[in-house]
Amino acid sequence: MERRQLFATERVGGRAVYRLHAVTVAAGILLVLCYRATHVPAAGEGRAAWLGMLVAELWYSAYWVITQSVRWSPVRRRPFRDRLAARYGERLPCVDIFVCTADPESEPPSLVISTVLSVMAYNYPAEKISVYLSDDGGSVLTFHALWEASLFAKHWLPFCKRYNIEPRSPAAYFSESDRHQDLCTPKEWSFIRDMYEEMTERIDTAAMSGKIPEEIKANHKGFHEWNQETTSKNHQPIVQLLIDGKNGNAVDSEGNVLPTLVYMSREKRPQYHHNFKAGAMNALIRVSSVISNSPIIMNVDCDMYSNNCNTIRDALCFFLDEEMGHKIGFVQYPQNYNNLTKNNIYGNSHQVTNQVLMGGMDSVGGPMYVGTGCFHRREILCGRRFTEDYQEDWKRGTMDKTQESIDEIEEKAKSLAACMYEHGTLWGDEIGLKYGYPAEDIITGLAIHCRGWMSVHNNPPRPAFLGVAPITLAQTLLQHKRWSDGAFSIFLSNYCPFLFGLGKIKLRHQMGYSIYGLWAPNSPPTLYYVIIPSLALLKGTSLFPEITSPWITPFMYVFCVKNMYSLYEALSCGDTLKGWWNEQRMWMVRRITSYLYGFIDTARKLLGLSKMAFAITSKVSEEDESKRYEQEIMEFGSASPEYVIIATAALLNLICLVGGLSQIITGGWTILLNVFFPQLILCGMLVVTNIPFYEAMFMRKDKGRIPFSITLASIGFATLALLIPIV
Repeated sequence: MERRQLFATERVGGRAVYRLHAVTVAAGILLVLCYRATHVPAAGEGRAAWLGMLVAELWYSAYWVITQSVRWSPVRRRPFRDRLAARYGERLPCVDIFVCTADPESEPPSLVISTVLSVMAYNYPAEKISVYLSDDGGSVLTFHALWEASLFAKHWLPFCKRYNIEPRSPAAYFSESDRHQDLCTPKEWSFIRDMYEEMTERIDTAAMSGKIPEEIKANHKGFHEWNQETTSKNHQPIVQLLIDGKNGNAVDSEGNVLPTLVYMSREKRPQYHHNFKAGAMNALIRVSSVISNSPIIMNVDCDMYSNNCNTIRDALCFFLDEEMGHKIGFVQYPQNYNNLTKNNIYGNSHQVTNQVLMGGMDSVGGPMYVGTGCFHRREILCGRRFTEDYQEDWKRGTMDKTQESIDEIEEKAKSLAACMYEHGTLWGDEIGLKYGYPAEDIITGLAIHCRGWMSVHNNPPRPAFLGVAPITLAQTLLQHKRWSDGAFSIFLSNYCPFLFGLGKIKLRHQMGYSIYGLWAPNSPPTLYYVIIPSLALLKGTSLFPEITSPWITPFMYVFCVKNMYSLYEALSCGDTLKGWWNEQRMWMVRRITSYLYGFIDTARKLLGLSKMAFAITSKVSEEDESKRYEQEIMEFGSASPEYVIIATAALLNLICLVGGLSQIITGGWTILLNVFFPQLILCGMLVVTNIPFYEAMFMRKDKGRIPFSITLASIGFATLALLIPIV
């Protein structure tokens, strides 16, 4: 009897309509380019500006073609946990879970341990789970928080499993008002909540003072790893087993075995490059190999707590499937956030990305590795290539007993987390996560695919992980600057998907990877389109067909149909109309700021003018900032150079719109409107898009407004921009 698969692959509907739409848009784009190439004006009549428009439109056209690679035939995956249970019962593999943090100020310890507690509480045999916290800040404050969490876990885990609660992050659970109280007795609920609040108060108090009370230090030998000379960039390797799952005495308040819990801070010395998050992950791979050595490794960022207690079992449906499982190297879950506003003011929902783009990559070989919310085979992170005859050893892991003491295991693990361990080895190249690029996750996933493995994207109805989205514009722009810089650096390196993936992965898969690699080069053409047509309107130079010309048709068709489909796609993925409009604004803002800085930084690194750095997006915000975010008021406040670009572009478009309209009204309404109508519409839409920026410059009085110095500088730059000749 043929066994049924443990997961289903479903084609996303409506593809025939989309393909018809794409073909007609492609025809429109070709007509636009044809018009540009055959109607070049004479010298002195805007020829240079016209040719610039042609170059920008050629770039947009090429990029649009690349994006079609993932929209042509996206798929959805649906795991069947009931079939997994019927086939394997509790004979399931062990899982190592890596949680990474780097800075106790940007990533508060109380936030980190809520994530740790959530992944300890999975609906999975506790003796088969090992949780590792990598603290790249080497902070005793983070260790203290994890030690507190190890004690609280003895009460929290049985509470979660007894009442099958969701989510299992205590911070998220107790923040959802009191609606969970009906699941248990009020007395028990209050007891657990009070215990949690007392723990977080101790953690936060220690974090604010920067000191751990001496009476607490006496409770665990691990506190003695820190002394007055220890700093985040200069300390010995630290490995501490806070809960040893192999020890029968490590039990919760009801006598059930607890998951293994390990703290690791790899050695840091000023003279050795530590390779950022990739270095931390590789140290975790090695350290875990002598403690638990599970065949499956899951990693999450410290702010991405588990929101679905069955996520491990869902992921195993893919790995353990008899027909396709042996081909799957990793299972990627989407990034979702629990603090998004209704209308997605900063464009951080990623709904279309999660449901369409990642599903599209899944149809051509698999989604990229995004650095969090991912399950890997340990073997592929250690460099194994795919072969049809490969058989995974699912029985290895935590269940393997050892005669070594905890102290002996910790000492062995420390040697694997030393600075010099990787010297002269293939770590960071052929083994582990790749070094040398800010976006270590993308390049590592690409290398895995090029070794013959496929990946799958699982987007369950209840999100597997929820994190903290940036709640200020500065945080959002920093995040996208880091992403665009890292992805573009990869595109210009030997790991360019079209070069590195040639003959190893499908062309459409290469194109899918390049969508993100080419974010940064989108900046110059976008800046050009935001500035030059508006200036040309003010100076009386036409850059589009007249409204009565038949050539206006392809311009209008491409513009209207693309935006109409974009709106339909956003609404069908769960966004609101205003949320879609906010996303269009942020699309423009990211391209003229974050992607521009990413473009420039990548060029500087290629020229040897700067070195690679890694900026952490802060998870901490002021109370006033949080209130404005909840009210969907954009946050500026600081004097950031990016704000100068945004404000200058906004002011320039406003001046050009007013000036252009004045000239049309005074110089012959009918004739000039016929000539300049397309530019008038473009400039007008940019002005409407920029309304929040005008408010922040001239109307708002709160601390989140655009600083006066930025407004003053922007007025100066906009005035200078008016001097640019349109030739």
